[in-house]
Amino acid sequence: MKKITSILLTLIMSTSMIIAGNPFFEESKQPHGTFPFNELKNEHFMPALEEAIKQHNAEIDAIINNPAKATFENTIVALERSGKMYSRVLTIFFALNSAETNDEMQAIEQQIIPIITEHGNTISLNEKLFARVKEVYSQKDKLKLTVEQQMLLKNTYESFANNGADLSAEKKEVYKKLSQDLSMATTQFAQNSLKETNSYSLLITDKNVLSGMPEWFMEATSEKAKNAGKEGYLLDLRATCYSPIMTYADNRDLRREIWMAYNTQCLSGSKYDNTKIINTIINTRLEIAKLFGCKTYAEYALRDRMAEKVENVYNLLNQLIDAYTPVAQKELQEVQDYANAHGGYFTIQPWDYSYYSNKLKTEKFDLNDEMLKPYFELENVKKGVFGLATKLYGIKFVKNTKIQVYHPEVEAWDVLDEKGKYLAVLYTDFHPRAGKRAGAWMTEYKGQCKDDKGKDSRPHITIVMNFTRPTSTTPALLTFDEVETFLHEFGHALHGMLTKCTYESVSGTNVYRDFVELPSQIMENWAVEKEFLDDWAVHYKTGEKIPAELVKKLVDASNFNAGYACLRQVSFGLQDMAFHTITEPFNGNAVDMEVKSTAKAQVLPNVLGTGRCTTFNHIFSGGYAAGYYSYKWAEVLDADAFAMFKKNGIFDKKTATSFRKNILERGGTEHPMTLYKRFRGGEPTIDALLIRNGIEPKKK
Repeated sequence: MKKITSILLTLIMSTSMIIAGNPFFEESKQPHGTFPFNELKNEHFMPALEEAIKQHNAEIDAIINNPAKATFENTIVALERSGKMYSRVLTIFFALNSAETNDEMQAIEQQIIPIITEHGNTISLNEKLFARVKEVYSQKDKLKLTVEQQMLLKNTYESFANNGADLSAEKKEVYKKLSQDLSMATTQFAQNSLKETNSYSLLITDKNVLSGMPEWFMEATSEKAKNAGKEGYLLDLRATCYSPIMTYADNRDLRREIWMAYNTQCLSGSKYDNTKIINTIINTRLEIAKLFGCKTYAEYALRDRMAEKVENVYNLLNQLIDAYTPVAQKELQEVQDYANAHGGYFTIQPWDYSYYSNKLKTEKFDLNDEMLKPYFELENVKKGVFGLATKLYGIKFVKNTKIQVYHPEVEAWDVLDEKGKYLAVLYTDFHPRAGKRAGAWMTEYKGQCKDDKGKDSRPHITIVMNFTRPTSTTPALLTFDEVETFLHEFGHALHGMLTKCTYESVSGTNVYRDFVELPSQIMENWAVEKEFLDDWAVHYKTGEKIPAELVKKLVDASNFNAGYACLRQVSFGLQDMAFHTITEPFNGNAVDMEVKSTAKAQVLPNVLGTGRCTTFNHIFSGGYAAGYYSYKWAEVLDADAFAMFKKNGIFDKKTATSFRKNILERGGTEHPMTLYKRFRGGEPTIDALLIRNGIEPKKK
């Protein structure tokens, strides 16, 4: 008896030690219930996850064992509101794992993935739980539900059905194994991509090799070398180094070396080889699709997309190819002619295009990024972007230094509505770090919803980017592309912050994948609007407002390389669809498939032994599988939608209010086309996009 008591005491003490100091086990006392990042340690994640799963399982058991007849409230809503701790642990972990990871976190990720995949399968394949969901769903036409409730019911039922609940017992076991394999493969793909990027560096000791590079670049790479205990200029493959080299480096051999390094990442033979992982991912997805009676994974994925069918995606991509190929070919010839006229007696290669097109743009429009950057100092850009939201939607941003952040560079903001009432928390994270993956994104640390008493729980949103860093003598000066990226991610943030829904699973950005980019891409339109730039774009040294003639040049040059840029995006969409429309297991070379599938959208020569698919995180680890076309789909929508602002005024309150109420606040509570038509008055066509890019639409 004493031995048993001793064991129990040991277990209690052990549990107490796990709980003590673990922020996941306590209700946050921070402003607005924000997460106490200063208290978080890596060892907190696994104990919290284990406890969260126990709590979630208990909540699921309570739903299943409820003796009352299944109803919308005791089954669908109860399921929606279950797993709060579970969601919190995973939301925090994966957001940090993208923005501030390390080897320990990546090892934890490898532990977490099979656990959460198994837990998800345990719920989605639970026959008793699905029986209750089906019981409610079978009465959907008789129940007096709101539009949002109808969508929640539909989504809940289809989530079970699409994740194996209707499969036979034998197929359920197959599905469990496949989903586990897929989760592990996509995780490994992403980790390999980050490790490959971080593993590359090139030290330049001869300053002449970097002829043509701007002074800020020289200073930044020099500081980077010093921080690494070296002398010279330290280059890497992050966008803030790669893009300037491609744009400004006079040394063609250097451009080629960096381009080759960037475009051979994770290829066969690399320490971080992703080629076989790609085959595993696409073949596993195909097997999952076939379990559900679909011929391809794309067919399986598109059931919950606006495009709906594979042929509709290809129809869009082919329309764009037809419209933009002549434009892109003309652009390439202009660049080739320019290079020839300036001593470049060679066929333009991928490492030449940005360099010569930038020089052509400078000569043609008397405009380049170095002329614009002094007016795009990060602090001023923040004022401009936040000020745009104030003009359109009346919301304001107040820095709150009492909110704990996960890195000293991160800032936290109270977002207030037009009456000064708290609306959301926004975290902003702008510069590249070794622990941050490439690119830019918006996510959340807490979603928006209402509790059972109708109290509105407001969201905590974060936008993460990889912008040019400040140096010891110069503040962070952004390129025009970086300004557009800021506006893009901020558009996603607005979608997350302005949402007004009851249920978290349909709030904010929880919409169809090919609709989610509309609120982000429409924001980019303001970047070339004089009225917008005049509000905030001033020279960081003199305070002089951006000259009107410079804005005019920016507008005039806004369609420069539009054809090339469009086909580049289309090529990614084609590649994505090729990988996900296979009907039989693929055992070939992924890079060969990339080359073959994108051929009709390419204007530059293909370089043997290179490829981008092996670091294509969007489709192989980022949720855009069979969905990368969404960027062009949404571009059609955003061009059509912004035409309304252009017609009524780019700061028109009535138009902005309509966009807010019909798009931003509604989340995924209705079909996106229903929401869009309510705002715009009809379905979009490709014409507005063509007109914006200076292309004459075909007469119908």
